[in-house]
Amino acid sequence: MSLHGKDIKIFAGNSCVGVAKQIANILALPLGKCQVNHFADGEVAVSIEESVRGSDVFVVQSTCSPVNDHLMELLIMIDAFRRASAARITAVIPYFGYARQDRKAKSRDPISAKLVANLITTAGADRVLTMDLHASQIQGFFDIPLDHLLGVPLLAPIFAEKFPAGERDDIVAVSPDMGSVTRARKFAGRLDVPIAIVDKRRPRANVCEVLNIIGEVKDKRVILVDDMVDTAGTLCGGAQALLEVGGAKEVYACATHAVLSDPAIERIQRSCIKELILLDTIPLPPEKQLDKIKMYPVAPVFAEAIARIYQDKPVSPLFDRV
Repeated sequence: MSLHGKDIKIFAGNSCVGVAKQIANILALPLGKCQVNHFADGEVAVSIEESVRGSDVFVVQSTCSPVNDHLMELLIMIDAFRRASAARITAVIPYFGYARQDRKAKSRDPISAKLVANLITTAGADRVLTMDLHASQIQGFFDIPLDHLLGVPLLAPIFAEKFPAGERDDIVAVSPDMGSVTRARKFAGRLDVPIAIVDKRRPRANVCEVLNIIGEVKDKRVILVDDMVDTAGTLCGGAQALLEVGGAKEVYACATHAVLSDPAIERIQRSCIKELILLDTIPLPPEKQLDKIKMYPVAPVFAEAIARIYQDKPVSPLFDRV
């Protein structure tokens, strides 16, 4: 197997065409010619319309809703490139679906994240490039190299510009649960602000009960930091608790992945969150766009990561940016 191919080719599945086009434009490359359709019975039909023999192929596809359709598209595209003699195939997955199924929470549970990792490897991917896995240990589920980009280096500068250095005395970064403490701490470190934690209990899936606010948020402007917004129950419940229990003055929020399953949009619209910053690892359809939701691109960081991977340079410098 070659360390890398003779040239870079960027291809897009149906979930991430916009991001793939932006990546290709930044790298001054045409987007690869490829058709990904479906037969009448729902089977995925992939047609690669240009030669990839000896090329370093990057397939851009988020496994977002409809998750299983997009996952199958990715697997079949990888298989098609492998059979077309691509020198190396990198699965570029801005949002990695099934990441929340990373362990057995109770008896007889599957570990679906590991199964998906196996499928991607078996399909023929040589490496994976992704962003903000829900659980970092998923990196170990792959038997091929994985580069794990982070959302905080993109999100923190947005708030650094919104709240200049001399105006952060009343800013607090807040983790909406215990699982996001490390992420919130890194965010707080980049802005040089204190951290607080929303302590909650989750009696069942997608339902949470706030117990306490750990840290001082009274009369503060707080920024909730998370990896994804799914039904927005955790985010909106945490925001309400920060105001009612903690006495915060204003609540902002940011996250990497805009999953936004029902009833997320309605909850966000009715919530006390003043502004929600999201990255476009998952495209936001028109019906889910709100004035308080602001989307920012991930293509620049993915484009640089792809260039570094092709040139056999380290990706880690991308994490060091303020």
